[in-house]
Formats: sequence, structure tokens, C-alpha cells
Amino acid sequence: MAAMETDAAPLTLESLPTDPLLLILSFLDYRDLINCCYVSRRLSQLSSHDPLWRRHCKKYWLISEEEKTQKNQCWKSLFIDTYSDVGRYIDHYAAIKKAWDDLKKYLEPRCPRMVLSLKEGAREEDLDAVEAQIGCKLPDDYRCSYRIHNGQKLVVPGLLGSMALSNHYRSEDLLDVDTAAGGFQQRQGLKYCLPLTFCIHTGLSQYIAVEAAEGRNKNEVFYQCPDQMARNPAAIDMFIIGATFTDWFTSYVKNVVSGGFPIIRDQIFRYVHDPECVATTGDITVSVSTSFLPELSSVHPPHYFFTYRIRIEMSKDALPEKACQLDSRYWRITNAKGDVEEVQGPGVVGEFPIISPGRVYEYTSCTTFSTTSGYMEGYYTFHFLYFKDKIFNVAIPRFHMACPTFRVSIARLGYLMTSVTVIPILETIT
Repeated sequence: MAAMETDAAPLTLESLPTDPLLLILSFLDYRDLINCCYVSRRLSQLSSHDPLWRRHCKKYWLISEEEKTQKNQCWKSLFIDTYSDVGRYIDHYAAIKKAWDDLKKYLEPRCPRMVLSLKEGAREEDLDAVEAQIGCKLPDDYRCSYRIHNGQKLVVPGLLGSMALSNHYRSEDLLDVDTAAGGFQQRQGLKYCLPLTFCIHTGLSQYIAVEAAEGRNKNEVFYQCPDQMARNPAAIDMFIIGATFTDWFTSYVKNVVSGGFPIIRDQIFRYVHDPECVATTGDITVSVSTSFLPELSSVHPPHYFFTYRIRIEMSKDALPEKACQLDSRYWRITNAKGDVEEVQGPGVVGEFPIISPGRVYEYTSCTTFSTTSGYMEGYYTFHFLYFKDKIFNVAIPRFHMACPTFRVSIARLGYLMTSVTVIPILETIT
């Protein structure tokens, strides 16, 4: 027994076979893999095994096999080179780069002019200069996105969506970082807020709070909503659109590339469609999408403006004699308090559309609520073209509308606190 123990060689790292060690190293994150390079010569050699870095290049930088071939570099070199350029954004880069790639891939065949309006990425020194100019640090995920694309040219339609009514049009461009810095706010009500978007028609912008101030959370994205009844210009309420830049941008892209926001005449329209919001009566199907318009809404006084887009379609398999014409509409409108309003009238938006097999008719209208939410439902009355005395009703599905989360201005809250003895704690409304 003693002879066997004497003959057995001591187990060392150098004596272990290569394949099991490589398998173990394949489970390490890039930080640990780099640290292994400083443990021993053997681990340094194994940690440089190129296939180990393939997973990290794909996970953190989304580098494809084709890109590797084009650059004619090994995986480890690609990882290190990319890290030296955008390594500070490693926690954000993959999510934001994927969102940009998905958005461009989806828009290129549908809205090519919009893709062409995108600017090349900003340099680190450009972003540093903006921070020096505004006196605040930019969020890392914001900087990361602007390293990929520095916003877009001020064109119509804008990348961040459009909305059109008979007498109102909005289209939001994604601002480049220099233009955004020029609009950085130091005034009361919007202190430390940087504009992300701009609409040349309405002057509307979405802002990101680069510092926590005036009741806003740091990195929150919002639409401003001036208090219509306050004498204090600093009384600005906020409709919250995203908790962070990443949350705001990736959720918008998801809505676009999933088809949730329709593309109409080369523009992204920010209508939200509930797949269950569909009703079929005979051969006619009615579906509804809705959108909230912050620029036409206010928290104080409570006035919440919504637009809805209705699609009326007759099945292509319907018989020709089923062709019909819309005569009138009936609406039952209910707000969050349960108050009901009934509306009845001829046609829709001044028209009396004819629906025939395979034909689609769409129109846009709007409504307002004094509560943060409400719903509508009703029916259309049609008559058959070939049997004009025969009329029938087509159901409009119930569709709900709700404004985004909002936060009341602390300037108005402060005024209320000096005006009354006791006030309720401010709550975020959803």
C-alpha cells in the first residue's frame, strides 16, 4: 500500500487533461475568464482558446459569424477590440443593439426614407462634451444607444411615431445629442430634463430626467403636461412613458416590429390593438385600435384625449348580394365613474361607406374623458344595396382606453399643502 502511494504522482493543474478544463472554463463569464489568465501559464493558455470567446462575442456584442469572417479576426480579439470601444456599456449594449437591428430590419422594406434619416453613431468625446455642456451625466443606456445611432435628421415622418386627425398631426423625430443638449432644461418644472424627441408640427417632446428632481425619478421618460389652471409656470404634470431609456426604447421597438403599431403611408402610427377587440356580425368584422394623445390632454383640469381607428371589413367569401352601405352609428360611452353618454348620428366622419365582399373601410375619430379611463361600444346600421328596405345592425366591440401613469407636479402639490390643513399623500395614478 505504501509503495502504491509512493508511485502515485501528485495531482496538479498542469497534469489535468485539457478537455475537462476547457469544459469548465466554458461556463465562466468573461470577467472570470480574463482573471484566469493571471493564475498560471496553463490557465492563461487555456483561457485564450478561441472558441471560448465565441459565446461572449455573441452574448454581449451580437457579433455574427459573417462579421467575424469579414473582419478576419479571432473571437478573443473581436471581444477585446469591441470592449475597448464600448466596454462601459456592456450591461446595456446587447439589448439596445438588438432593438436597433430589429427596428432597421423591419423598417427598411416598409419605411426606407426613415432608415436613411438615421445618423451615424456619436463618438465618446462627443458625448463627454455634451455632459460638460449640460453639467450632468448622461445615462449609460442613453449613451450606448447614441454610440450606435446619433438620432436622426429632422424629417417627416419621424422615427418615434406619428398620429393624424382631421385637424391635428404629430410626428416625432429622435433628436441627435447636440440638438438635445440645446434643449436641456434648467428652468423650474423641467429641471435637469433632456429632450429625446421633437415634433416640428406641435413642438411636443418626450423628455428623460437625467437627475432626480421635482418629484421625478432619475432616468424616467415622460411627456410634459402643463397645468392648465395654475398660475405657476413650473406646475408641469408628467405622463410617464418609461422607467429608463432602455425600457422606453425597447418597448417601442417591440410594438413596431410585432406589428402592434401599424405602418400607414410609410409612417408608424402609435395605435394599440387588442386582439380580443374584434366583433363579427354575419360577413362583416369590426376591429378597433386606440391611442392616447398627451399633447391634447391635461391632468388639471382632468381632460384625457383619445383617438381610435376602426376597421370594417367584409369577408371575401361573402355573396355579391351581401354588399351594403352604412347608414348610421350608435355609441354608448362609459367613463371610469360609470357615467354613460349615448351618441347617435348619420354615417361616420361625414361618410356613408359601401362595403362589398373583400373590401375594407377604415376611419379615425376621437373622444375625451374627464376620468383617466373609459370604454366605448355600440353598433352600425347598414342596408343592403340590392334590398334597400332590409336593414341590419353590426356590433362594434367594446374597447377600453386608459391614459399612461402620470405624476402630479410638486409645484401644484406645494400650493395645495399651503392652502389646506390636510391633503392625501400623492399617488401615481394608473
